[in-house]
Amino acid sequence: MIKKIDHIGIAVKDMDAALKFYEDVLGMKAEGTEVVEEQKVKTAFIPTGESEVELLESTSPDGPIAKYIEKKGEGIQHIAYRVDDIEKALEELKAKGVKLIDEKPRRGAGGAKIAFLHPKATFGTLVELCERD
Repeated sequence: MIKKIDHIGIAVKDMDAALKFYEDVLGMKAEGTEVVEEQKVKTAFIPTGESEVELLESTSPDGPIAKYIEKKGEGIQHIAYRVDDIEKALEELKAKGVKLIDEKPRRGAGGAKIAFLHPKATFGTLVELCERD
């Protein structure tokens, strides 16, 4: 089912400051930014080997990233695994009794289909499944 780690999502308060660190200090290069209105988030993907780092900045005080930062502070918010068929993966996980946040995929950054598994089912880690064309 799982092909590879697609990306690691990092919640940040200030996208510009975070990008400056990743680019100027670590020498990495972001592929630009994107606002995903439905998720109330601004994202930036930074390729690293076969995976990416995704920086996440809330576009609204009531957005999920703002709430996450308020509760836990900045840092790793989720890990995303690449799958070929997200609908099939969700069906299999549901059949195995895994608690899902999303029973159906939604649109993520870059047009990906995404769905989250509940951290209570994944030993405290927010897990995202990600299908890309």
